[in-house]
Amino acid sequence: CRRERCPYAVLGHATEERRLRVDDAHFGDAPIDMPLALLLGKPPKMTRDVKRVPFAARPLDRSPIDLADAARRVLQLPTVGDKTFLVTIGDRTVGGLSVRDPMVGPWQVPVADAAVTASDFEGVTGEAMAVGERTPVALLDAAAAARLAVGEALTNIASAGVASTGQVKLSANWMAPAGHPGEDARLFDAVEAVGLELCPALGISIPVGKDSMSMKTVWDDDGVERSVTAPISLIVSAFAPVRDVRLAGTPELEAAPSRLLLVDLGAGRNRLGGSALAQVYGQLGSEPADVDDPRALRAFVAAVHQLLESGLVRAYHDRSDGGLLASVVEMAFASGRGLRIALDEVGEDDLSALFCEELGALLQVRSQDLDAANEILSQHGLSELVRDLGPVDATHDDRVSFTRGDREVFGAGRLELRDLWSETTRRLQGLRDDLACAEEEHVTRLDPDAPGLRVLLPFDPDDDVAAPFVARGERPRVAILREQGVNGQIEMAAAFHRAGFDAVDLHMSDVLAGHQDLSGFRGLVACGGFSYGDVLGAGQGWAKSILFDARARDAFSAFFERPDTFSLGVCNGCQALSGLRELIPGADAWPRFVRNRSEQFEARLGLVEVLDSPSVLLAGMAGARIPIAIAHGEGRAEFDTGRAAEARVAVRFVDGHGNAAVRYPENPNGSPDGITGLTSSDGRATILMPHPERVFRTVQHSWHPPEWNEDAPWMRMFRNARVWVD
Repeated sequence: CRRERCPYAVLGHATEERRLRVDDAHFGDAPIDMPLALLLGKPPKMTRDVKRVPFAARPLDRSPIDLADAARRVLQLPTVGDKTFLVTIGDRTVGGLSVRDPMVGPWQVPVADAAVTASDFEGVTGEAMAVGERTPVALLDAAAAARLAVGEALTNIASAGVASTGQVKLSANWMAPAGHPGEDARLFDAVEAVGLELCPALGISIPVGKDSMSMKTVWDDDGVERSVTAPISLIVSAFAPVRDVRLAGTPELEAAPSRLLLVDLGAGRNRLGGSALAQVYGQLGSEPADVDDPRALRAFVAAVHQLLESGLVRAYHDRSDGGLLASVVEMAFASGRGLRIALDEVGEDDLSALFCEELGALLQVRSQDLDAANEILSQHGLSELVRDLGPVDATHDDRVSFTRGDREVFGAGRLELRDLWSETTRRLQGLRDDLACAEEEHVTRLDPDAPGLRVLLPFDPDDDVAAPFVARGERPRVAILREQGVNGQIEMAAAFHRAGFDAVDLHMSDVLAGHQDLSGFRGLVACGGFSYGDVLGAGQGWAKSILFDARARDAFSAFFERPDTFSLGVCNGCQALSGLRELIPGADAWPRFVRNRSEQFEARLGLVEVLDSPSVLLAGMAGARIPIAIAHGEGRAEFDTGRAAEARVAVRFVDGHGNAAVRYPENPNGSPDGITGLTSSDGRATILMPHPERVFRTVQHSWHPPEWNEDAPWMRMFRNARVWVD
């Protein structure tokens, strides 16, 4: 059919001038009946008669506000405070391509601005994602709130080194109480501000989104009608390609002579309307922050990209919820140091300088690079928006201090502020999880001597011990075994492939049906994930499917008995192989793995020590203390009475001092003496609860020492396997 005569034209494939009325739609000379026309054609137009309802905004009453009290209240506001209780229950490393998750620095503080993933297991290209929202501002100005949501998403995703706003795509989630007086008009203003004005000015499209137009509920309370109405909300998710995932900036400050710069996209207006400060005092204020100059926002993203690519920015953090004070203390938490910040260039009013939520970001620049960084900012027309906050010098008393001239405007100990910032997550975690674990984690946060993830390596990760064997061109076959729901097979195969193996995807159904046996494999790996929908004891169920099937039992037993084979079980696979210990020579003392002590799924970057053991996979790694990905709900080792001493422990959780971890969260599951990996008496079978296959590259770590190169220390484990089978 001709394009202009096609009913599909009304779905957006033709210009407005060429669209047809539904009753005219037909193919050639064959008319289309009305139901089909309604399905494929333009639906009847809906007309709404809406009116704007004035909002009586009142200026912020500052009389009850004391700076110290304001800091306490704002840092405890859920939108500002610590989100650990939410972050650590979600598996953020599955797939092995995660580069940047919320957790930052050796103390793993959830303050990252954007998420970054790699495109594959070899290169450094990737994708970034960030979120923006400013719902409280909509009570004052719906259009400003919508613009700020887009702006915050951009200042967040800029940390990943996105080249320009033109590369960013947005997903818009609109929420509104349709039909409520004044709200439809406010929604119209917000959509117009973003869709017809701001995004075109930024060169950004919104190809996808969703809406929830029923954000009001009404009920009868003994004859009295009651209702709750939510304000207009726009939640913006931004996505963009990244040329080099290694460039992503974080709030962790580098220990080097440097200065902290604020790029103030609010241009000194320092408006407090709808801010966290106003909320904690039960107010709204009258004038909110806004995106006054889209060109400056667009230039900012391009400038940050150039600064990151040139290596001139050593740390990055956006200014949003909680204002400058919240951004600075979060950088202090992630870096484990006090800071002294000069407010002289931020604005004359201390309260608005500390708590306004104008768009902007903090950039750490080395002292010797300051002129070069300022030149780039000037080239992008941003020089008038740069505020120098002073040198990044760790304070001797571990204090975060804000000054004006020689006078301290506000200051407090870093750990005192951390106590406030993490109080909300502590209480929520204590209600939801094991209370003792929540208290132990909070104590660890406030320990001034806690060194965080302190790495110790007795070997060189860059030493490819398998290279001579890989050079021969021979690739021994390793079975990457999975069961229903297992999701760790891709990264496991990638790690073994990188080490010189021919990794073969082997599903349990093939073994049970007799389509595959194990005779042609030198290695067998039971992968992690959510086998059997991650029901309790799923790994044991996996083991029982082998033990109670004659064909499978014989195949696995024969494989384990062969002296030229090795096996590895990780996470669910660790559970499964522990359930097969009666078939594995020298594994009869292995434990069961049961529910974590915290009563929650634990997803973290933890620290483990490799112990001296006969494990062929861990050869030459004894004494190493290495970060590793943790993602399990049932990782607590439970031994039969009197058997713990007989088990050959290969890996244990340790604290930053190198001691066996007995306290949560260094020991995330409550296993005795931090036990999290074991091996058989001959070393051919090894089981690990954490995930080495998710962190075999340096870029896969949410934190790592800056001197690491391409290969992370866990790559040695897979190369050891290749050396052993030769």
